[in-house]
Amino acid sequence: MTRHPADDGGPNPTRPSRPEGPIGFDHRPRTHVIFGAGCVGRAGELGAELGLKRVLLVTDPGVVRAGHAGRVQESLKAAGLEAVLFDRVRENPTTREVAECLAAAREARIDGLVGLGGGSSMDTAKGCNFLYSNGGRMQDYWGVGLAKQPMLPLLCIPTTAGTGSECQSFALIADEETHRKMACGDPKAAARLALLDPELTVSQPRHVTANTGIDAVAHAVETAVTRRRNELSWLYAREAFVLGRAALPRTLAEPSDVAARGRMQWAAALAGMAIENSMLGAAHAAANPLTARYGAVHGMAVGLMLPHVVRFNTEDPQARALYAVLAASAGLAESTTEPRAAAAALVRGIGDLLDAAGFPRSLEACGARREDIPALAEDAAVQWTATFNPREIGAADFRALYEAAFAPRA
Repeated sequence: MTRHPADDGGPNPTRPSRPEGPIGFDHRPRTHVIFGAGCVGRAGELGAELGLKRVLLVTDPGVVRAGHAGRVQESLKAAGLEAVLFDRVRENPTTREVAECLAAAREARIDGLVGLGGGSSMDTAKGCNFLYSNGGRMQDYWGVGLAKQPMLPLLCIPTTAGTGSECQSFALIADEETHRKMACGDPKAAARLALLDPELTVSQPRHVTANTGIDAVAHAVETAVTRRRNELSWLYAREAFVLGRAALPRTLAEPSDVAARGRMQWAAALAGMAIENSMLGAAHAAANPLTARYGAVHGMAVGLMLPHVVRFNTEDPQARALYAVLAASAGLAESTTEPRAAAAALVRGIGDLLDAAGFPRSLEACGARREDIPALAEDAAVQWTATFNPREIGAADFRALYEAAFAPRA
């Protein structure tokens, strides 16, 4: 783990080296994580160790075209496993995609699943697992711990560095009719195995690298300050931010740098572990209505709102202190910088990453309409992640955040 200057020579009286407030946690690692270039070649061997015979390989057409699905199928076949391909995953999966995946799983009579791709593929595989193993509809599992029956073994192989879904027990699935995103979580839904192979991320288009990378950075920043944060989530979040802040510009500038991509992939996984222990906050709550209403890509929407949410949360003393530690840990401020100034440096650092990604800095540039702001604010206020924000936030506050984000900021 990266050492922070305040960790040397005893406590810093102006900034905590660990979060104040909630410190207890109940940690039970559920996922065996293997990290390293080329490790995807072990998928078959490791699947066989789990006793699998016939699995559903859940992925999307782009991953198939890149050759990654074929590589995984070859590994599974070499180990004596049969892999049935489901390659109809779409971005921001809905209950419809889960139903299609479930039909394929039932027809194949599987005993395990492999989620290969970005968060959408892994979430679709998890959603299918809920229904295949427990029956019902996705709406029945909206919440935490609502599955009664054991689930099939799941292997997650991310080809992006963003969601950290491979290290979470949640499936984020949108209701096909209402477009509300449902966070369906259960310890039984967590992957048994996650293979983090940075070589798989080299084939990403630049816009995917940018969107997933900003999403991972946002996860780190949000999980660091939520009401559910604890000592463990704080360690994961801080390390994820330090790694992601340094690795993302490098991966954007030098797409073939596998070492940088590895650091970015590990940052995303750590941020996923932080989410599992502390949840997210208002930036994700504000982003979801932008995706639902305008089709804004998730990473861009979260990135656009994140600086405004950090400014809002800076008024909370503990959040301000923690933001200051993040800034100092990542070299954006000195360990002696006054917390409010350090938090402002964090906002500037996030802005630099958004510029490196080539993202618009205003809602107007994303096609949003000012007259939609009241409705957007009402939708954001009822998002689940808003309840974990360190500073209490309601529709009026979200309206002010959207107003601030509407026009470009100097």
